[in-house]
Amino acid sequence: MRPFLVLARVSNLPTVWSNCLAAWLLAGGRSWSRFILVGLGATLLYTGGMFLNDAFDQDFDRRYRPERPIVSGLVSPKTVWALSLAWLGIGWAIFLWLGTASAAMAFLLVAAIVLYDWMHKRTVLSPVLMACCRFLLYLLAGVAAGGGRDTALLWCAGALAAYIVGLSYLARGESTGLRFCRWTLVLLFVPAVVALFLPTSIRTLTFVTVAAVQVGWTLWCLWKEKSGMLLALPRGVAGLLAGIAFVDWLAVAGYGSAGAFLLLFGAALTLQRVAPAT
Repeated sequence: MRPFLVLARVSNLPTVWSNCLAAWLLAGGRSWSRFILVGLGATLLYTGGMFLNDAFDQDFDRRYRPERPIVSGLVSPKTVWALSLAWLGIGWAIFLWLGTASAAMAFLLVAAIVLYDWMHKRTVLSPVLMACCRFLLYLLAGVAAGGGRDTALLWCAGALAAYIVGLSYLARGESTGLRFCRWTLVLLFVPAVVALFLPTSIRTLTFVTVAAVQVGWTLWCLWKEKSGMLLALPRGVAGLLAGIAFVDWLAVAGYGSAGAFLLLFGAALTLQRVAPAT
């Protein structure tokens, strides 16, 4: 079972749900049974993308990451290829059930996922491709909720994409030991800036608190020194990945959904103990 949990990057699945929840609330979604289908479809698309990622990366992993499930012999390449296509196909079918507009947007997301998995080891622009996937996921959830063209939704999707670009360039440097452009770290704070200037932002203690939490967690993850009782908390890329839930929470601060985003953040941290986030 664990090889499949590693392949699926299960520790990142809570942030897929937090993306869907934030976009759903921004788009004015009402039917929670429909939201569950959106979350399930997004989960299958994400899982299929992660399986496909390892299927494409076999040559790279054989040289640099021999502990990965396929190259270590824990699961066969044919099984991974078959499951990746199955997850992507079933995920898209769920959005087809939700309507032609959702199916069309889901098709774009699947295309972006396949392009990223195929190209991400071949181009320095792979973080941009990754960000496109999360951007399209926001739009997909918004379209399924009936409000995919909402201005606030588009701005928040763009802010999340900027965060993902900054995070992904940091991850590339962490995994390869190569130097990265430090200016990209500025992108991690774009969500807070965008949320501050959105016309729909609610200038309340709640908004200020959520903004402080998101910025504070980001700074904590970037802080290199490790000491004190907080040593057990993840830093760096793993912490920033879990922090996507805070980015989503900030996008809908004041909507009365704090408990859900905190729960998803906690789930992401917990699952990182089961399978690595990257």
